[in-house]
Amino acid sequence: MAAQTPKARTGGQLIVDQLVAQGVDQVFTVPGESFLAVLDALVDVNIEVTVCRQEGGAAMMADAHGKLSGRPGVCMVTRGPGASNAMAGIHIAKQDSTPVIMFVGQIERGMREREAFQEMDYRAVFGQAAKWATEIDDAARIPEVVSRAFHVAMSGRPGPVVIALPEDMLVQSAAVANAPRVEPIDSAPARGQMQALAEALSKAKSPVAIVGGARWNAQAVASFSAFAQRFSLPVAASFRRQMLIDHEHPCYIGDLGLGSNPELIKRLKEADLLLLVGGRLSEIPSQSYTLLDIPVPEQQLVHVHPDANELGRVYVPTLAIQASPIAFAAELDSLPAPAKPVWAAETQRLHQSYLQWSDASEVTVPGELQMSGVMAHLQTVLAPNAIITNGAGNYATWVHRFHRFRQFGTQLAPTSGSMGYGLPAAVGAKRCQPETPVVCFAGDGCFMMHGQEFATAVQYNLPIIVLIVDNGMYGTIRMHQEKNYPGRVSATHLQNPDFAAYAKAFGGYGERVEKTADFPAAF
Repeated sequence: MAAQTPKARTGGQLIVDQLVAQGVDQVFTVPGESFLAVLDALVDVNIEVTVCRQEGGAAMMADAHGKLSGRPGVCMVTRGPGASNAMAGIHIAKQDSTPVIMFVGQIERGMREREAFQEMDYRAVFGQAAKWATEIDDAARIPEVVSRAFHVAMSGRPGPVVIALPEDMLVQSAAVANAPRVEPIDSAPARGQMQALAEALSKAKSPVAIVGGARWNAQAVASFSAFAQRFSLPVAASFRRQMLIDHEHPCYIGDLGLGSNPELIKRLKEADLLLLVGGRLSEIPSQSYTLLDIPVPEQQLVHVHPDANELGRVYVPTLAIQASPIAFAAELDSLPAPAKPVWAAETQRLHQSYLQWSDASEVTVPGELQMSGVMAHLQTVLAPNAIITNGAGNYATWVHRFHRFRQFGTQLAPTSGSMGYGLPAAVGAKRCQPETPVVCFAGDGCFMMHGQEFATAVQYNLPIIVLIVDNGMYGTIRMHQEKNYPGRVSATHLQNPDFAAYAKAFGGYGERVEKTADFPAAF
């Protein structure tokens, strides 16, 4: 029987139909006249559209969706200023290895290179920031380009893709079939590599594992955790990847980030074997590239990463395994565990050191409001599946040090250190998982970067909780300022609104807490 000839559809309809074919159920957008044909086509499909208040927020919500689902989060923004506003979210997705696809409205094809209204060359502007940036000139190629975008965004080291859509192309018609659903391309450990890992572990005296990066799921986390327990292998989490192991796991020894436990840093420097799974050990987790010698580490390094371009890029590994954490973890059951690892007692000691380091009751600061007390209360009342989001600032240290993550998919935080991420990430998370508790941590400066997205939460009846740590300054910059230029305060003071009134003005609920004892009732 001959294949049925596809019916003609506009470019706008083709874009939306490709999203449906790829299983997209959420789109985050700030609308623009440059892609009205796409907005019109969205009316006819079962995709939830979240209208945001600024394009950076839309891109960050898409990033949150990509982190939680493992498939590309999708955002749509208009040309010029809209795309420029979204750049922060694209940078986050690039450094965080998050699959994101951003569609950008573009000027008509016949107006190019005249500096038309809001004209930009998106290949040039996003060429380094995104994993791939392109523009669709012919509506007939939409299925091909969108299919490739999903492949690029999910495969190897995931990342963001930017697709520009000329306005006149979107009303052009083409009779072309949809592309099939894309699944991420994976690679498993090569023959003999798991045996080589087993032999390296059998000879080691003080090994440490570090989990990080992307391409994990709940099963991979469970499999790796079981492997660590069988081997009594100490496991550290990379910067803002703490959800990759239960913090109550007897082998968990802490996170490699800002203000890490000195005992953890000491242990890593003394290790004779590092098993790095999924991550890149970039600037923050490597403590400004001081943990390992570059390019050849003194320790044996087993590096597991899904992208061949990351293996040997900074550190020359003793054993390079090109595989996603999902594929690698699936092979771990085959490794025979030593009867009595020589490092077992040290693992137990390091876990106890972590528990003491993360005990909020041990820490006090000046003032009537003790964040240690806040964190201790949250630890008792939050469900294990609660999603915690944050942006960047000294306040985030309270989360990283004192909150004990218990499950995969419960942490949304930018390894790029981008301020303003926490609130849109919380909105995106709640939009995708409406039954899951979501709590956003933000500093006063961090919150005001994308505070307008609180209106988005109210508009869609998304009951997130935002905890704003209000110190009236850009605290991280002030800290470095006081350290390097003591007594010379410059450009770090903030005059803030009444945040409780701000929440109420948008139709939400707000309360100001000035004493530790008042926090439980307010929360």
